[in-house]
Amino acid sequence: MTSNKDTKINTFNNRSNQRIIIKRCNSDDLDGVIKVNEEELPEDYPYFFYKSILDNYPESFLIAQDSFGKIIGYIMWRVEKTPSLDSLRYVNKGHLVSIAVSQEYRKRGIAKSLLTNSMQTIKKYKIHEYVLEVRISNYNAIKLYEQYNFQISNTKKNYYRDGENAYYMTLKAKKS
Repeated sequence: MTSNKDTKINTFNNRSNQRIIIKRCNSDDLDGVIKVNEEELPEDYPYFFYKSILDNYPESFLIAQDSFGKIIGYIMWRVEKTPSLDSLRYVNKGHLVSIAVSQEYRKRGIAKSLLTNSMQTIKKYKIHEYVLEVRISNYNAIKLYEQYNFQISNTKKNYYRDGENAYYMTLKAKKS
C-alpha cells in the first residue's frame, strides 16, 4: 500500500483548461491503466506484467487522471543494467515500456507531462541513458520524443507482433 507521502501529485490545466492530475500509479489503478492500454494500443500485456513494473519501479509508473478521477493516460519504465559501450562497467538504462493517452484527451499536453514527470522521477535509479521503441508509423510519438532530443539509433525489423518495424531511440541522461 502506498502512503500519501510516497505519492507525489502534480496537477496542471491542459490546453482546454481542464485540470489533469499526474501521480504515481498504485495497485488500485491497474485496471484503469489496462483499460487505456487495451483501448489505445495494439500491444496488450498481462496483468502480472503491469504489476511487476509497479512493484519493481514504482516511481517510474505514473498515471494521468481527469478532474473526476478517471485514468486517461499512463507511462511506465523499467530499469535495465547493460554493459557500457565505453568502459568495463554496467550502466542503468531507463527503458520506456509503454505510454498511452485516451484518444479524447490527446493533443492537450498530457503525454508530454507524463514523459517530463517520469523522466525526472526515474533519475533515482542513476539512469545513464533513456531508450525506447516506437512504431515507425507513429509520427506523433516520434515528434514528441524528438522534442526531448531522443535520436533514432537504429531500426528493429519486424519488432511488433503485426510485423511493423520500430525505431530504437536513445537519449543520454544529463548528469545531476
